[in-house]
Amino acid sequence: MDASNRSSISQATTLAEIGAFWDTHDFTDYDTDSPDVDVTFRRSIAVELKLFEAIEQEAQSRGVSTETLINLWLQQKLMEETQDFAA
Repeated sequence: MDASNRSSISQATTLAEIGAFWDTHDFTDYDTDSPDVDVTFRRSIAVELKLFEAIEQEAQSRGVSTETLINLWLQQKLMEETQDFAA
């Protein structure tokens, strides 16, 4: 950050100055009218390597990410299981 650029809240011109400012200030004291940030919590699970590789290949053939395909399949399976349970 050069001297012509200043932080919008702290008016600092260096990263060190910005750090020093936030060491002594609370961000909740400043209303920036910025939208809230969506936070997604993720968990990791172990998947057998060969199974994961097969899923990767299937995702690639469908033009989606591996994560998207896994989430889609898990949602579908959960819906099937909960419908079977309710019946």
